[in-house]
Amino acid sequence: MATAAAGLLGLLWGWLWSERFWLPQNVSWADLEGPGDGYGYPRAQHIFSVFPVAAGIFSVRLLFERFIAKPCALHVGIEDSGPYQAQPNAILEKVFISITKYPDKKRLEGLSKQLDWDVRKIQCWFRHRRNQDKPPTLTKFCESMWRFTFYLCIFCYGIRFLWLSPWFWDIRQCWHGYPFQPLSRGLYYYYIMELAFYWSLMFSQFTDIKRKDFLIMFMHHLVTIGLITFSYINNMVRVGTLIMCLHDASDFLLEAAKLANYAKYQRLCDTLFVIFSAVFMVTRLGIYPFWILNTTLFESWEMIGPYASWWLFNGLLLTLQVLHVIWSYLIARIAFKALMRGKVSKDDRSDVESSSEEEDGTTCTKSPCDSSSSNGANWVNGHMGGSYWAEE
Repeated sequence: MATAAAGLLGLLWGWLWSERFWLPQNVSWADLEGPGDGYGYPRAQHIFSVFPVAAGIFSVRLLFERFIAKPCALHVGIEDSGPYQAQPNAILEKVFISITKYPDKKRLEGLSKQLDWDVRKIQCWFRHRRNQDKPPTLTKFCESMWRFTFYLCIFCYGIRFLWLSPWFWDIRQCWHGYPFQPLSRGLYYYYIMELAFYWSLMFSQFTDIKRKDFLIMFMHHLVTIGLITFSYINNMVRVGTLIMCLHDASDFLLEAAKLANYAKYQRLCDTLFVIFSAVFMVTRLGIYPFWILNTTLFESWEMIGPYASWWLFNGLLLTLQVLHVIWSYLIARIAFKALMRGKVSKDDRSDVESSSEEEDGTTCTKSPCDSSSSNGANWVNGHMGGSYWAEE
């Protein structure tokens, strides 16, 4: 039995690392065992070093959010407090938990008679009860500041690295001599850091603020990790660096807009969002399909020909492009609302990214229901009013 299991495992392992799948014709793993220059050629075992790095990144994030991001949030006036707590009421709590968080007019009138409460008071209770489950602005600010810092740093590193790389100026260089393209130290660090960061996001997504697009983001992280891993193992790292840098170009701008939003610098938020939208559209719907996909689908076909992992790699790239189109549509909706209302409105992708004091379509006339939230999320500075722009 043990021998059969070992044989099955060996067969599975051999299939997983089949040269016919990973490499072009007439190329074997033995051909890539040579030292080459710098760090030699990419090897699958290098990927295992990602996991301790990802754990290290997550640990650095916790320290960063506590000792850097939180003091910055407090400095710009974001208070370390949660939303207003709803008055304890067993009947309303049972309705909230078991029936609905958004009672209709008929149910509100029934509860009003049962409790001898005014309908507006009940509406206010449900509003505050919903907000109790939402993270405070301080938490969102710290999360965005961490991502902004990482995206900005890795983008600057990527631009500096690619500026000195020949394939940045002539993209056909990505395929010259493929797959015998040595791995430099700078390229190795770039890949490992990007991959480790996305693995840290993959796991932290379950503890971070939950959004409507949780499944889309989960799929995005899977596709991104798959792309980075596959491109590393079969040594498509040159075009991989272009793809990573292209995506980082807009990510830090979005996080910067979120920070301005949470800090109530609305004019700055609007400006950054416009810049982000323009960069996103140009990079994801322009440069990516007409420069990146053109070389991975057509120029590589011409220069090295297709093989099994080539199809998988391009399939992942096309899946990523579908996600780009979805997000572009959502961004366009926000931009359209901003043009119509003269302000950047709530992101349609997020359940809990609106302010801690949401607008219910009704207002409460007595404090604290009619006041701004304690963490400063209810904005009336001429730009935001009753709707909010939330994070990605």
